[in-house]
Amino acid sequence: MTYPKLTKKPGAIETAAAISRGEMSPLEAVDAAIARIEHQDAHINAVAVTDFDRARETARAMTGQSATPDQPLFGVPMTIKESFDIAGLPTCWGHEEYANNIATRDAKVVSQLKAAGAIFLGKTNVPPDLADWQSNNPVYGRTNNPHDHERSPGGSSGGAAAAVASGMVPCEYGTDIGGSVRVPAHFCGVWGHKSSWGLVSKHGHDHPLMAGRDSHDGALSIAGPLARNAADLRLLIELTRTIPLSERNKPLADCRILVMLDHPSCPTDDAVRGPLEAVAAELTRAGVAIDRASELLPDLKAQQADYMRMLNVAMARGMPGPNGKRASATDWFDMLDTQTRNANAWAELFETYDFVLAPPAPVLAIPHREGRVFDGTVTINGTEQPGGSVLCWAGLATYPNLPATVLPVGETDGLPCGMQVISRRWADLDCIAAAEAIGTILHG
Repeated sequence: MTYPKLTKKPGAIETAAAISRGEMSPLEAVDAAIARIEHQDAHINAVAVTDFDRARETARAMTGQSATPDQPLFGVPMTIKESFDIAGLPTCWGHEEYANNIATRDAKVVSQLKAAGAIFLGKTNVPPDLADWQSNNPVYGRTNNPHDHERSPGGSSGGAAAAVASGMVPCEYGTDIGGSVRVPAHFCGVWGHKSSWGLVSKHGHDHPLMAGRDSHDGALSIAGPLARNAADLRLLIELTRTIPLSERNKPLADCRILVMLDHPSCPTDDAVRGPLEAVAAELTRAGVAIDRASELLPDLKAQQADYMRMLNVAMARGMPGPNGKRASATDWFDMLDTQTRNANAWAELFETYDFVLAPPAPVLAIPHREGRVFDGTVTINGTEQPGGSVLCWAGLATYPNLPATVLPVGETDGLPCGMQVISRRWADLDCIAAAEAIGTILHG
């Protein structure tokens, strides 16, 4: 097997350890990250908003101090998705009319990570309204995939994944409703985690129209980290979770796994299928019990239709859809009931299986295009497919509110390929641990 060409820059925990050992100061760590951004971002355009002066000021104040036990990220430079508020910085979600919308407070996740010692250098690029698998908008321009500048890094956390993959920063935080953490991780060859719905607060992650109004977290949508290894993902989840999490610590060899490479709503491109088939073969050789089909699965075609219906209503906050109709309160409660039945079906499946392995998307990094991916077509195995259909693998975990960890597992023609590891709700740490174990098997 061949693997994505990942940066060799240290991760978050490794950077914090170097600072703790006195090998570098927080200011030196920040200056090095700023230098990387200034060198690389002219070509990638991942960091949309910079805050270098305040970052250096914070780092200078930390220099000469020691981390407290609750500061595992002491002195670690990072960025965060543009849609999260950082006091004093703009939050515009890619819209020119909100370019001067300056946040007056930090989002909850920002506050949690600052308390853990992280230093924010700025914010990373997104598509307008966080509604595309590209990260391109009229305010900040287009972000390029670090592996191929003619291709998308994904979206909507595309700038986040590109910054991590290129080595600018060791870790990031994004959001996901239609694969917005998982697809960029897959396209860019990094690790990403879609948290269980409700695990991580999205307070301070508000559309500019709702700025400062403490809007609802939103159905389906979650906040989740991106990093270059499993240990950093685990730490970022532990630092930002809102409820305690337990971990089964079950060895992968004792787990029963369902591998899914086909979805009735959209074909899977051979460039994705090949690396994932290789993963299944490696796991089988390692003695892991794998099934390729199960009668316990819910009706996936119906699930995709229900997911898309709910996704469109949630994204529009109930405003009229493309058909001009507005969802009623009765419609919404019916959607919640259908979602609950689907979630119960998945809970029953996870009484038999420990994990489901699946593609994060049916394609690798897509070429840049004008307009949204979902409004056009996507080429899969030489045939054009409706753009909206590619969301099927994102909805697999999003609709039933399940956690999913993406790890890089291979490449096709120089483009990274990831795989998502899905499990029961609140099994976030188990997903990360299983992904880590799979990575160990693949990389020896």
